[in-house]
Formats: sequence, C-alpha cells, structure tokens
Amino acid sequence: MRDEPVNEARVWDEVDRALSATSADFIEIRIEEVEMTRISLRGHDVDETGRFTALGGCVRALVHGGWGFVSFDGLPRLKEKVEAAISYARLAGGEKVRLAPVEPVVASIPLAVTKDPRLIPISEKRELLSHYNQIMLGYSDLIQTTTVAYLDTYVKKYYANSEGTRLVQESSHVGANLIAIARRHDLVQQCFLTAGGTTGFQTVEGLDREVLDVAGRAVEMLDARPVRGGQYTVVIDQGLAGVFIHEAFGHLSESDFIYENDKLREIMTIGRRFGSDKLNVVDGAAIPGHRGSYAFDDEGVPARKTYLIKDGILAGRLHSRETAGKMGEKPTGNGRAVNHRHRPIVRMTNTCIEGGDVSFEDMISDIKEGIYAVEAYGGQTAAEMFTFSAMEAFMIRNGRIAERVRDVVLTGNVFETLKNIDCIGNDFEWRDGGVGGCGK
Repeated sequence: MRDEPVNEARVWDEVDRALSATSADFIEIRIEEVEMTRISLRGHDVDETGRFTALGGCVRALVHGGWGFVSFDGLPRLKEKVEAAISYARLAGGEKVRLAPVEPVVASIPLAVTKDPRLIPISEKRELLSHYNQIMLGYSDLIQTTTVAYLDTYVKKYYANSEGTRLVQESSHVGANLIAIARRHDLVQQCFLTAGGTTGFQTVEGLDREVLDVAGRAVEMLDARPVRGGQYTVVIDQGLAGVFIHEAFGHLSESDFIYENDKLREIMTIGRRFGSDKLNVVDGAAIPGHRGSYAFDDEGVPARKTYLIKDGILAGRLHSRETAGKMGEKPTGNGRAVNHRHRPIVRMTNTCIEGGDVSFEDMISDIKEGIYAVEAYGGQTAAEMFTFSAMEAFMIRNGRIAERVRDVVLTGNVFETLKNIDCIGNDFEWRDGGVGGCGK
C-alpha cells in the first residue's frame, strides 16, 4: 500500500543520476505509479472490495549481447539498480543484439477521461454493481447464481533510456464482467456481459437493459439442444471474431515467436496469400481510444498501425526493437510489459479484422444450413490449430436465424479458415470492456 504522492521532479532527478556515466551499450528505466480498485460479487455475497496503490520500476541493461534486468518496489537509489543490471548483463553475454534504431523523443501524454474513476467513491461503485447483480438474480428462479467482477486502473509510466528518450504517459481503464448462471435440474448454462473502456467510469453506467438481457439469455439457453457435430458454414459475431483473430493469428504474427520457430518463419513469409482480397487484419496502438491504445510502447517506440494482412496478402508482423533488429525490419511499437516486474516482449495491441461491405442479412441469406456463433468463453491454440467455445449459438436454416443450440465448439486450421472467409460484415465494432487480458 502506498499513500504518499509521487514527486515527478524527484523521479527525473533519480533517473538522470542513474543514467549518467554508465558503461552499458544500452540502458532503459521504467517507473510505474498504479492506483487500482477491485470489486467482486458472487451470488448474494460481496467477495472482494479493495483499493490498491503501488510504485515500482525496473532497469534493463545491454552489455556485449547480454541482457540484465532488475525490478524493484518503491523508488530506491536507481543508480544502484542500474549498476546491478549492468553486472547481470556482463554475466549473461550472448549473441550479438542489434536494437532497431528509434529517434529519441521527449514527451508527456496526460490522462484524457470524461469521468475519472479515482474520483468516484468505492461505495458508489459497489452500489452500482450490486444493483446490476440484483437485476440478474431477480430475473427468474432459474438463475442459480451470478458473478460480477469490476476493476479500474490508473497508471502513470515514466520511461527513460540512454539514447535520450524521456516519456511520461498516463492512462486509465474501467472494466466489468457480469455473468448470469442458470440451472434446471443437472443442466447449467451461463451468459456474460463485458463493459467498460478507457474514457472513464461512465462506460459501465446505464447498463440495466443489457444486464437484464444477459439473465434472460442464460435462461433461454436451458431450452437449447446440443448441436449435432459436423462441418458447417459458420458466421461469427464481432466478439468471437476478435478472439479468433487475436488467438489464432495475432500470436503467430508476434516476431519473437516467428524468429524462434523455423517452420513458422517459413509459413509467415511476407507476400504470401492468406485469404481473399476482402481480408484485412490490423494491429496498432495508434488506433485511438481503445484498451490497447497508447502513444509510445514500453521501449519508447511510437505507436503505429500495422497491417498484418492487406488485401489477403501477409503484409507485416509485430516487433520489439530487438526482434526488428534481428529480422532487419522496422519496430512497430509492440514492445509491451505486463507491469514493472516484467521486461518488454512482443505483444498485440488493438487487433481486428477490418470491416467489410456485407450486411448480416445478406451474409446468411444463401446458407441452407449453418451456425451463427456469438462471443467466446475461451479456447486454445497449438501452432496453426485452434479450438474455441461459443457462448451462444443459433442454427441458420434457409437463410434465416433459427433455433438455439448449445455446446458449440469451433475447431480447425487457422490458415485454411482464413482462406475460406468469403464475406465480412459491414457492422464492425470494437469490444473494449471487461476484466482480464492476454496471458502471454
């Protein structure tokens, strides 16, 4: 727990002293100031309520091809931490490391929110979540229980390196997961809603209608019959499409994975056709206003928008400075760390399939028998193979949405699936809410 305010001038004084007269090939320092509120409800009970603050940082040093990394809590003598990181780097040694060049920059990115969650009393947050919880519990006797999770975070990051870059970035995210669990005899079904965003507390307010709908859909799913296994024409909604492209293709585009895998490096050859000219896959923190958005990554690289697939052709991949240097390409601003206890690695930001020009009605109009799958409970990937479980699903019969079905699991080869995409909807939308994130 940390209550005392952080003095920004002191941070920079410590950083400048630590970076002076060092003997490493490259040094970077990251300091993070974090404020967080977490609330969770389970059924009629409050499971957790807490507010947390923290201050910590890390130093990464490169010496003769070896990396040294030190993380710490609080704001100790940074010069000692830099010296420790340099000593570890000397012990490591290794292959020659070339960091892709980046122009030094000095910048400050202030917080931009409409309703700052830090200014909302925790009692008011809990009252709102309890209200949503009661809506779900009161919908039907068939609602056995509920789960509600809420998290808001404020992060202020300081970044400096030995090349002259000095950055301060502030960001905030609010997220809520609301799950209704229905039961009839031995059959249990659940439906969830995620909400939130980066623009303030208002992104989780005013959700009564959506919360009631979640409870209703969970009850309706008790009447759904198990799907008959087989090969179908499948239409997926925006949420499931986002999970699919993130898990099944986005991770394959992360260059630390590509560089270390000979087979994948052969498959992921720039210029190779992966789908029709309707298919465009994008990643980028420079796409503004979303959970993966920022001005600079955790290596001080400016954010950009990167086409992974452009008009069906593999057009790019995601890089840190190190992987870009190894592969002779430009960094993409994807060097990201979970927090100050971790070094930056190649990670996605805002990843999507760009919208197309086909309406939902036209998309299903010529499908004699197929499946419409909505949202994803999760899944797993193994190289190019994927498996995802749909939260909800409906049969498509003779061009119309028909009866509900359950236990729908989608599996296949990502490259074959990309080639088989024959139309993309014109109803593109981002899904930014919720609690949790990628576990890479």
